[in-house]
Amino acid sequence: MLRRSPEEDEEMLQAAHAAMYFWKIVGKPSNHAHAAQLLAHVYALLRLPGPAAHYLGKSLPHFTQHDCAPWELAFAHAVAANVASAKGDTAAHAEHYLQAKAAAEHITDAETREMFAATLRVVPAPNP
Repeated sequence: MLRRSPEEDEEMLQAAHAAMYFWKIVGKPSNHAHAAQLLAHVYALLRLPGPAAHYLGKSLPHFTQHDCAPWELAFAHAVAANVASAKGDTAAHAEHYLQAKAAAEHITDAETREMFAATLRVVPAPNP
């Protein structure tokens, strides 16, 4: 498992907040949703379920209630699985993890598939 230093954790969190700030100024709703998703993922990686759930609530509806590309849905469910894991919600964790993998089957671009695979590697797999 990849280990980050406390300084790297802080830099990751600051970069995610900077992205959110930027996209709130110049972006469209889809950009806002992606930025909130990034923050949800970062907070989940830091095992801070409160803020992770907050930002997931700002992003997940965009991806599940609108017509999105398969890669967007796959990443949305992967992040939701990570947030659920951080919260200790085993049922939601398993469900979103499976939905992420199912959505990823429809990603046709090789580079995007690799980015998704890299993301899923940092999301804990649910217990069988």
